[in-house]
Amino acid sequence: MPQELQQKLQAIWQQIHTQLGTEFNFDFWTKNQPRRSTYPACRAVIAASMQGREEDMILAIQRAYYLRALNPSDTATHQQLAEELSLDVGQFMRDLESSSTERTLQQQINLSRQWPIAGFPSLVLQMNEAVVPISLDYRDCQSSLQDITAKLAGQIMGQS
Repeated sequence: MPQELQQKLQAIWQQIHTQLGTEFNFDFWTKNQPRRSTYPACRAVIAASMQGREEDMILAIQRAYYLRALNPSDTATHQQLAEELSLDVGQFMRDLESSSTERTLQQQINLSRQWPIAGFPSLVLQMNEAVVPISLDYRDCQSSLQDITAKLAGQIMGQS
């Protein structure tokens, strides 16, 4: 990851901390060789989902990255997290590298490219065949809830 991007991300972390009070472990930037690749972490989530632990792995990766200064792009981090989650680590590691996991990742990437997503994280609402973006306000969820309510009401009114 270029130094300029590292500095930009550190500034974003600091801004989020200042605005929302979110905790970050800034040691990440000195203890790791940062890489801008989310695919390894996505593969780890897919591999964990094969053991019914998708949400647990998502949370573990977030904590590892933001609070524990562990690199979410490293296979060693994923293996450590799988152990901590008491997954079948051998199976997890096989799934992590499997062609099935890669196919699932590519399907998910292709789906996200079809949806009205401008960046990550994003929130969308799927109503029947339609997928619509939902506004995000990290300080107050009410605006997102109001947007969802309005879009659902519009969908219901349109069906009347």
